[in-house]
Amino acid sequence: MKRNIFQPAIMLLLLLILGACNREINEPMHADELLGNPAYPAISYGGYREVTRDIVPSVEELSEDLRILHAMGIRILRTYNTQQFPHAERLLEAIRKLKENDPRFEMYVMLGAWIDCKDARTEAPDHSREDVGANTAEINAAVRLANTYPDIVKVVAVGNEAMVHWQAGYFVEPGIILKWVEYLQHLKKEGELPSSLWITSSDNFASWGGGDSSYHKPELEKLIRAVDYISMHTYPFHDTHYNPEFWLVPADEQDLPELEQVHRAMQRALDYAKMQYHAVKEYVAGLGIGKEIHIGETGWATMDNYLYGEDGSKAADEYKQKLYHDSIRAWTERENITCFFFQAFDEPWKDSKNPVGSENHFGLFTVDGVAKLVLWDQVDAGVFEGLTRGGNPIRKSYEGDLEELMEGVLPPDPSNIE
Repeated sequence: MKRNIFQPAIMLLLLLILGACNREINEPMHADELLGNPAYPAISYGGYREVTRDIVPSVEELSEDLRILHAMGIRILRTYNTQQFPHAERLLEAIRKLKENDPRFEMYVMLGAWIDCKDARTEAPDHSREDVGANTAEINAAVRLANTYPDIVKVVAVGNEAMVHWQAGYFVEPGIILKWVEYLQHLKKEGELPSSLWITSSDNFASWGGGDSSYHKPELEKLIRAVDYISMHTYPFHDTHYNPEFWLVPADEQDLPELEQVHRAMQRALDYAKMQYHAVKEYVAGLGIGKEIHIGETGWATMDNYLYGEDGSKAADEYKQKLYHDSIRAWTERENITCFFFQAFDEPWKDSKNPVGSENHFGLFTVDGVAKLVLWDQVDAGVFEGLTRGGNPIRKSYEGDLEELMEGVLPPDPSNIE
């Protein structure tokens, strides 16, 4: 069966235009208007271009990225730290300047505050206690930035995968996240934060009760009641290695053409993400709590030389990234779920000792501004005309040679899973 892998960006752009027509220019949205609104697509963003975060992008470099993201229709960005690096503050400054120069420029931020346990990343992390000094500094900076940029910062997320147990170097118990969420909610009630600001924590689906019962603790229930909405992560990509039953080719599909095997595997990947979303929804409903659930992270890497590449699960390539991106976007938009796709640009600091490791290659763009397959149709449509990253014009990966790209697309290994 011949498939058309390109989905035109016209519908998305129409949604953005129609949404804008109903509001005054530069009239800021509130979180309850943004989240679940398909006219406001979201993405995770880090602008780091070097192998270390010690080299922080300038306001000008961040502005360059913002113009690219705005052109492709993105309207909400997610960040991860507040004060360990000046990235977040520079980003907010860049957004404000762009708004001042062009009233049509619109971008909002889900501001992440990093949370660590005591003695994080040592041989003996204490997960029952927190790094009070570092966490307090992160939260205080979040408060300052939210008050300085109330027209831009619409959500504060306390911690990133800070409760999931496989983050063995730094995870904390839910009571620690609860403490800071309640603190921020108190500031809202006292008028010391904008009342429209939403507070959440962004964590793995299991941390929100959708998996192992070891997470089902009274403090988690209190946390679910305390947040304004649940921000959950789902990564079928990683589970092609860690939980591959859904991924491997079942016996009744092994005679299909390889490309059809790939498409069916990617449909199972989407179904896997849906399953995790609905597991969280079911757990929360079982507590008698009505709470919105959005996807704080999901994504698909395009390169790997270890667990997900040619010698592993064979999940990492641009074609599979496009299939996953387009299907998860279509589903979440239909269901009015905001999805922060991970991520905008490749970031080489993630796995600096292994340049071709998957953690460095989740972006829709490379570090040099090369647009991966997901964005080829937008390049063709002239969306990025005149825009650059690091002085490089936006151009297609593989120089637009789809046949060459497809040579690296491999189906999952066969399996006799019944």
